[in-house]
Amino acid sequence: MIAKLLRYIPLLATAALACSAPAVTGKGGAEPAVIHARPALWAVSDADTTIYLFGTVHMLRPDVRWFEGDVKQAFDRSDSLVVEVAKEDPAQLGPVIGRLAANTDGPKATELLNPKQRARYLAALKAYSLPPEAMDRYDPWYISINLSIIPLMQLGYSQDLGVDKVLESAADRSGKPVMGFETAEEQLGFFDSLPRPVQVRYLDATVKELPQIKPEFAKLIRHWAGGKADALARQMNDSMKETPELAKPLLLDRNARWADWIEERMGQPGTVFIAVGAGHLAGKGSVTDLLAQKHFAVRRVGPEK
Repeated sequence: MIAKLLRYIPLLATAALACSAPAVTGKGGAEPAVIHARPALWAVSDADTTIYLFGTVHMLRPDVRWFEGDVKQAFDRSDSLVVEVAKEDPAQLGPVIGRLAANTDGPKATELLNPKQRARYLAALKAYSLPPEAMDRYDPWYISINLSIIPLMQLGYSQDLGVDKVLESAADRSGKPVMGFETAEEQLGFFDSLPRPVQVRYLDATVKELPQIKPEFAKLIRHWAGGKADALARQMNDSMKETPELAKPLLLDRNARWADWIEERMGQPGTVFIAVGAGHLAGKGSVTDLLAQKHFAVRRVGPEK
């Protein structure tokens, strides 16, 4: 399902292509009702240390209000913010994306797909007004990410409204230091290091699931906004076994590194607010699951759904 693919969208991978996606204008009618979300929030604490764990959504629409209640209070109490990738200089990010995503020496995406896959792929590019010649300049993993993002942009979702960016802006205003678990180069490098056959399967799976992206992402947002961590985990994890080549480097290995970091950080006093993609905090093998295995008491903050 498309939720499985959406969980692998990094924060910084769409600068070159998605920004040129044709926008879909509204068709009139009433404005959407404001959604007051209550996403899941956890805490791990001892006598002098508290670490909050908050699952983010990297793209949202303006009708979702979430930075309030327990989440806002926990953020305000925190001394620092930790996110997947801290803000980096766009002037430095562009060359990194160009170097990692550019297909300079391999077969073009259209050459890597079999006839049936190629027909689906070209139809998708045509639907989003993306010229195949331009896309062929990029690796399949980067095309996959942009094909996942562009439909969401057309539906009114914005990376600028993503939870991570809102929290970073709030941290800047309040003078909280911000740290990233990874650099942009590291995060994109996880995708670039995927074997070419895995990238091709990722691209074809993305194309096949595009017709379901609107209802699937809406369902994901409902689970997230309602704090339904178990339902969110089921939606995002049900098909994980089908893509171990993606799940291990992009999800499970990173969860393990982050859980180790939290274990070490618990040895220092203070209050930390950690915000990473919601898929990293729900279900088996998640950061919260790994912390429980390390015998930390991970408690839900606020009502559990």
